[in-house]
Amino acid sequence: MSYLKTKENDADVIAFINTIENPVKKADCFTLIEMLEQITGFKAKMWGGKKVGFGSYVYKTKAGKEGEWFLIGFSPTKANISLHLMFGLEDETELLSKLGKHKISKGCLYINKLSDVDSNYLNELMNNTFIHMKKNSL
Repeated sequence: MSYLKTKENDADVIAFINTIENPVKKADCFTLIEMLEQITGFKAKMWGGKKVGFGSYVYKTKAGKEGEWFLIGFSPTKANISLHLMFGLEDETELLSKLGKHKISKGCLYINKLSDVDSNYLNELMNNTFIHMKKNSL
């Protein structure tokens, strides 16, 4: 079904996070895992070699191809932590204005470290995304 190289797999999430050299980023990733497992009720799973996802859904492209992706997830990079919030970041202007230091693209929220943002607003953004993705993927 899926034509993406990035697929859910059985790689060890904890081992992956432990490869992060920056101790602040490593701790932040463990915190994100706890937050997202609490929000979603799903255990963290590796997607490809560098993404941590929670839950999954099947989507269909305009061309009719189907694929599978996580409902919500994140990816630690050297530059930042990319939170994959595939729903409505552009519509969350009020929450984003209160969040703290961040950047966004259509489906990703980029933060340098968790201490740069208000965890209550981050939690609300992640929860809103998960609720929307779960509701619209069934």
